[in-house]
Amino acid sequence: MTFSRRGLLRFGMLAGAATVLRVSSQAAPASNGPLFSEVPAPLSGISWVHENAMSPSRFLPEALGPGCAFLDYDNDGWMDIFLVNSGPSDFWKPPKPVRNALYKNNRDGTFTDVTEKAGVSGAYFGMGVAIGDYDNDGWPDIFVTAYGRCMLYKNNHDGTFADVTGHAGLATPGFTTSAVWFDYDNDGRLDLFVCSFVDYSGVRKLECGNNQIGRNYYCVPRVFKPSASFLYHNNGDGTFTEVSKGTAIASALGKGLGVVATDINNDGRMDLFVANDTVQNFLFVNRGPGENGQWKWEEIALQSGVGFSESGRPRSGMGVDAADLHGDGYQDLFVSNVDHEMYSVYINNKDESFSDAAQVEGVARSTRLMSGWGLKYFDYDNDGLVDLLLANGHPDDMIDSYSMQVKYKEPLLLFHQGEDHKLHDVTQDAGPVFQKDFAGRGLAVGDYDNDGAVDVIIGVNGGPPVLLKNNAAKGNNWLGIKLEGVTCNRDAIGARIVWKAGGKVRQRLKNNGGSYLSSHDPREVLGIGAATQIDTLEIHWPGPSKHIDKLSNITANRYLRIVEGKGIV
Repeated sequence: MTFSRRGLLRFGMLAGAATVLRVSSQAAPASNGPLFSEVPAPLSGISWVHENAMSPSRFLPEALGPGCAFLDYDNDGWMDIFLVNSGPSDFWKPPKPVRNALYKNNRDGTFTDVTEKAGVSGAYFGMGVAIGDYDNDGWPDIFVTAYGRCMLYKNNHDGTFADVTGHAGLATPGFTTSAVWFDYDNDGRLDLFVCSFVDYSGVRKLECGNNQIGRNYYCVPRVFKPSASFLYHNNGDGTFTEVSKGTAIASALGKGLGVVATDINNDGRMDLFVANDTVQNFLFVNRGPGENGQWKWEEIALQSGVGFSESGRPRSGMGVDAADLHGDGYQDLFVSNVDHEMYSVYINNKDESFSDAAQVEGVARSTRLMSGWGLKYFDYDNDGLVDLLLANGHPDDMIDSYSMQVKYKEPLLLFHQGEDHKLHDVTQDAGPVFQKDFAGRGLAVGDYDNDGAVDVIIGVNGGPPVLLKNNAAKGNNWLGIKLEGVTCNRDAIGARIVWKAGGKVRQRLKNNGGSYLSSHDPREVLGIGAATQIDTLEIHWPGPSKHIDKLSNITANRYLRIVEGKGIV
């Protein structure tokens, strides 16, 4: 296979400067220790290890997993952990049983494996996970994407799950990756979007070889045909109908890896931003019901400025997220790419267009030699400003053998938003775990010890997950809220949260999805810094009611349950 210069850069095969810039800044919060501490398996009880099924043939699905999730599967108020594993496929038959993992939170910093009892071991070559209460019964359900066939696990309310994939109509075939639950038509029920990667069908799989060490390597996705992703409408009776046919979602053939549901234009309808690998990204704007009754989606990535690089080239989009980065009330976007392409910080221009501020923010410089996957915009130190954490790792496990620039295992990156509203790279000062290298893939955030400091778990390709305890929020105050919809979807996806504390007004949209192959703690932690209470709190619930709950003088440093129309319960 012949590579162009850009193709060589895609896998780091051109030599050059070999350092990654990590800029320390006064923006890093003061701390007596590491901002995040790695919790080793003997302390956490999480002994599970991802099996990537790596073979001499280097089949593409081997390189992409795994995803991970925080969820409270038993409704005890403590975040549990779900980890996705590989499984039997048309190119791999496991020599010994391989399974996913569900770990119950023991409420003391440790976890217990309950996978077999729960019935969520899996049966296919798993990729990602999306958590959502699709039947509005108050219990989180699990959707797992895969190379082969997706699976939907319905929560039985007794610590077990039932495989209802066939009944639900969600046995999506092919090579699926990230997925997201969201209510696109505001009917109060969660719908589902599923990213489809490449066409990897056929008995004989394409193998790529002839690299500098004479062995097969993982093919660059550009050699495979693109595919259409899937949108499923929730029928309200436990079944779903595919409704993407005849829409822009079906006609936009891509190579989807990451997706986030957000509202880019503040019209009250959730849109979709999809990261594609080696073809342009997609931005599906939700235009509401059409004249023929079919929901209308408009794909505007090109004209909005998020489809290609500034030079007009497609990049290798993998992870995505959305957040109101600078507090102006509009959602900004983020995309991680492969080495030499740099990551993108897309600032919302408030007119359905975006400007890439990665250079201005300093993110481009820090990520030039990185390949990014899981990521999250979140306020890790509870000062009220949005920060950023990135999991990285090159897709080619042999890159170290023929590149002087790029490594297979790469460090995590941590950015802190300073008072200048720029993202400062504080990786160098973040703690020992940030000096280590990983084949990072999925990343999920969640407060597993209920101390108000949001923690992190990272899926590692072919290795154990990395659990990070957050120490950075000590000294800052917070309020945790669990939103519960009544007329809107139970998970309150699409709710807008506005709070005032210490004379500062902040706001947040409850997005869903984001990162890569992963799903996050559904609760929202509102950082208020040195303030001792929330002066006012407004919950703008999504349709159909669009009700607003207004609360005041709320004591900080605790979790609350807020129900649509009832307030704190």
